[in-house]
Amino acid sequence: MDEDVAAVAVFGHVKWFDPSKGFGFVVTGDGGPDILLHANVLRNFGQSSVADSAGIELTVQQTDRGVQAVEVLSIEPPESNSIYLMEDPELGLGEFPDDVLLEPARVKWFDKAKGFGFANVFGKEDDVFVHIEVLRRSGLADLQPGEAVGIKVVDGKRGRMAAQVCAWDSAPRFDE
Repeated sequence: MDEDVAAVAVFGHVKWFDPSKGFGFVVTGDGGPDILLHANVLRNFGQSSVADSAGIELTVQQTDRGVQAVEVLSIEPPESNSIYLMEDPELGLGEFPDDVLLEPARVKWFDKAKGFGFANVFGKEDDVFVHIEVLRRSGLADLQPGEAVGIKVVDGKRGRMAAQVCAWDSAPRFDE
């Protein structure tokens, strides 16, 4: 990239992002060109994926190859008209309790095609079920085995389940 070209902050929405390809594109409301979002830029923010339609604030720079993201400043989960997993009566979960804390966990495995996977909270033996809708609602699109995440866990009819997931590097810190 050309060091002489100033980076500019913009807000847009993720058009699509494919972690296996290592890139995706962001669009802004002003009708400008698509913005390339490389996986390394997203990793520097502390995430390995981002959900389609998620709101995203970036600094961007014009290059010989088009407009590219230089830094991710913030990500907002996509707005959804669908029923949230936590409100799905078949899963038997009521309202999400406010006192559930974010816990450090490691992804055991996640299969995007199947739409679910499992994580392990540090210091606990039980697997925690992670549904793809929870990821989408949390602003993520995929998880990689071994990835460190923060999760809020609730007890469902079939056991412990994630109600919220975030990249551990971007998890809110309560000691600051």
